[in-house]
Amino acid sequence: MEPKIVSQTPLSLVELKQEIERIRQREKEPSIRITRTEDYLNAFVELSPEQGKELHAAISKLAVNRLKDEHICKIIDLLPRTPAELKLIMQGYAVSLTSDAIGKIVEIVNEFLEKKK
Repeated sequence: MEPKIVSQTPLSLVELKQEIERIRQREKEPSIRITRTEDYLNAFVELSPEQGKELHAAISKLAVNRLKDEHICKIIDLLPRTPAELKLIMQGYAVSLTSDAIGKIVEIVNEFLEKKK
């Protein structure tokens, strides 16, 4: 019997790292995929779970019309520091953001990174 997908929810890398920690606690011997994914996340994830949630809430609070949860997760994963970087990230999606929205999102990310240091 094939598993049935009930729902799909986008996860940021920060949330995935947290989920892998739960899997590690549950399983005595995690698979090689879990181990390699964990190595990747340790190398590239810059935020703690609390910081990721805080940044997600701040970007969501902007209430940009076409910006969905999956887009916000990708922004949290890559942390664009300039409008050009954010435009590059969003090119992968069928979403067009106004210059004002792009500026506000980049401003929030930069403020957050400054506060993090």
